[in-house]
Amino acid sequence: MFGDMMNKLQETQKKVEETKERLKNVSLQESTTDDLLKITISAAREIKQIEIADELLEDKEQLEDYLILTLNKAIQKANDMHEAEIASVAKQGMPNIPGMDMFK
Repeated sequence: MFGDMMNKLQETQKKVEETKERLKNVSLQESTTDDLLKITISAAREIKQIEIADELLEDKEQLEDYLILTLNKAIQKANDMHEAEIASVAKQGMPNIPGMDMFK
């Protein structure tokens, strides 16, 4: 029984690692409401691209504000997806074991 449980844990850990790798290739986009700034981020929380409209380059303060707000929203979106995917994989492998948040 203990051996089966260890095999299940190892199999689930492998699936979690595979999911983390897959999430590196999942792109999410976030932008300002006026589309002057667009951020592309992977579900593994890596910034991939930042697009800035020319008119934003004329207003440093607005650009800085937009960057902070939009980057934070993009990171939160990626974080939510990352955690949901990892939790789903971990739960599939071990539905009756408490403490699954260790795989986040």
